[in-house]
Amino acid sequence: MAVRGVVFDVGNVIVRWDPRTLYCKIFSDPAACDAFLANVCTMEWNGRHDMGVSFADNRAALTAQHPEHAAAILAWEVRWLEMFSGAIPQTEAAMAALAARGVPLFALTNMSTEVEDIVFAMSPAFALFHDRVVSGREGIIKPDPRIFQRMIERARMAPAELLFIDDVAANVEAAAAAGFDIHHFVDPDALWPALEARGLL
Repeated sequence: MAVRGVVFDVGNVIVRWDPRTLYCKIFSDPAACDAFLANVCTMEWNGRHDMGVSFADNRAALTAQHPEHAAAILAWEVRWLEMFSGAIPQTEAAMAALAARGVPLFALTNMSTEVEDIVFAMSPAFALFHDRVVSGREGIIKPDPRIFQRMIERARMAPAELLFIDDVAANVEAAAAAGFDIHHFVDPDALWPALEARGLL
């Protein structure tokens, strides 16, 4: 079955996101920055935002555990935009070319609904999506197989007709298990050839 639609992850596929971009400003010592992100504001903790837990509730519980880091924990919310360092031009160009050829584009992202509108305003490419599945609205995060089923339902295509693009290996593996065609996004310059190989460009 030929691929006829493309599903994009957002962070580090369309826009660059890294908490260190913010926290290296807060912690002058790189080791202290690494320790904070490894032990306080962890990716597991952030995953609760992606599941639909509010920033306020998630912050309150963590601040109670680490009151000495209250200001740095709050920064995760109030300085959220400082974790981003711009759009990835190769992805923007590929999306524009796909849209010009009439290829349906979709987003499937782990993201809090509290920042959804802010993030989806970061690049003109986001306006090209036909639909988007956001984990914070679904209460399910990648790589849970159920969120891939939601994407299949929303796209109204068979999974084999959809190319899924993500930078996280576990998410790509889960998509493959759900029947999607896959592209592990590691090198932005490899995206266009991957789309050409499938006859999309």
